[in-house]
Amino acid sequence: MPHVTRSATGYSTWRLIADQLRSEIVDGSFPPEVKLPTEGELADRFGVHRNTVRQSVAALAAEGLVATRQGSGTFVVPHPLLVHRISLRTRLSESGRPGATSHRPIAAEIAASPPHEVATRLRLDGRPALRVETVADVNGSTVARSTAWFDVALTPDLDIHLRQTRSITKALRAVGIDDYVRTWSAVSSRIANATETEDMNLPAGSIVLVVRSVNTLVDRTPLQYTNTRFRADRVELDIDFDALEDLGGH
Repeated sequence: MPHVTRSATGYSTWRLIADQLRSEIVDGSFPPEVKLPTEGELADRFGVHRNTVRQSVAALAAEGLVATRQGSGTFVVPHPLLVHRISLRTRLSESGRPGATSHRPIAAEIAASPPHEVATRLRLDGRPALRVETVADVNGSTVARSTAWFDVALTPDLDIHLRQTRSITKALRAVGIDDYVRTWSAVSSRIANATETEDMNLPAGSIVLVVRSVNTLVDRTPLQYTNTRFRADRVELDIDFDALEDLGGH
């Protein structure tokens, strides 16, 4: 990517360089603990002044991707990765490594008129739904935000139990639901909106992975519709096709 210039949209040169270096860090071209090229080397590579490179590297440091060691240079910081498994029994709370990953509900409220897709997927027929907002952190860094919807008729007082247990799985057990299965998932990507950018401390223009899904009771009664947004640079989606095929190709 030699001789970077300001884009036609006015996107700053230093941002373009930061984007390129960020991409190379994420894809492993610059693995953890590796020293970045010097400012002079990067300036020559991109055909810019050292001050421009310095601004790019400072942005990466602010994101926690690199760190400067006095007298040694700038090194890639090991970045946390959340592995989210999509399988027959998918639970966001089970993603990641024990001790390094935390999942916490941050809001719960009943909506009299949930969005059309929620009402359709849950077959609500005009019934209200409980909306639950949850975030996932890896080593203190937020990597996902999830919005889950539940049929209130199937989950009475779920919000009360959620406040007590701070766990969706435990709250569902409290209302008599011990088991449920994933029957539909769809994965897409898009640019993060303003709320997601702030919540996950993302650079402007970052991509999020979006997983929309439906969990049902074992008799196929719709229980939960979820829309989860993941940081694309910090999350790996692991899809267990064998388990999903065992369910019947859903």
